[in-house]
Amino acid sequence: MGTVFSFDVRGGEPGAVREALAEAVAGLHRADAVFSTYREDSDVSRLARGELTLPECAPEVAAVLDLAAEAERVSEGWFSTRYRGSLDPTGIVKGWAAERAARQLAEVAGVRGVSVNGGGDVQLLGAPEPQRPWRVGVADPLRPGGLAAVISTAGVAELSVATSGTAERGAHIVDPRTGKSAVSDLVAVTVVGPRLTWADCWATAAFAMGSRAGLAWLESLPDVEGLLITAGDEVRCTGGLAARLG
Repeated sequence: MGTVFSFDVRGGEPGAVREALAEAVAGLHRADAVFSTYREDSDVSRLARGELTLPECAPEVAAVLDLAAEAERVSEGWFSTRYRGSLDPTGIVKGWAAERAARQLAEVAGVRGVSVNGGGDVQLLGAPEPQRPWRVGVADPLRPGGLAAVISTAGVAELSVATSGTAERGAHIVDPRTGKSAVSDLVAVTVVGPRLTWADCWATAAFAMGSRAGLAWLESLPDVEGLLITAGDEVRCTGGLAARLG
């Protein structure tokens, strides 16, 4: 997927955890092989060229496209799997794949906490230690090496943190209405919610909307909080974000 994944698994029998990690990593490689738009032989590339029909693709393709259609509906079209006229579900695949890997690892007997980080987007389950939550630092896009916030899982069994912005990859987010780079007053949007599949989508959509519309939309979503940073170094956040800081 063109990025680095890292795993932190607490508890469980070491042999069982190693086996589950191997399966999770294999699943990520399979997701890349099936969904990558950079691989001519991937199912998604072949589907886009008309060489495969959807029923002929790996079953994950239909499942992910269904999730993407729901993301497009909820975001009123601000999230889309169409990129310059071609099928491109990569905006949802990384979050979906990382969340799936985390849930597979959490099923191992005795595991009490799992963190899967895919290119800076994190799915957290359980806790690293009794009475000690997971804590995730949100990079400050305007101050390299600094933190804009620290998110805590205190009081919840599952949480994800996803960020979209221009600091790492430049202007790569596309306005689905125009097919061109999104014209936004934002440099970063971080979304906090239970599932990384959705948090990743919502961060992308809110960035494309801009700070005013993006913040209002995130406020309307249940169990979702957001932190938005503008190019003018203004920080805006949803009303419930303070409860997740720590």
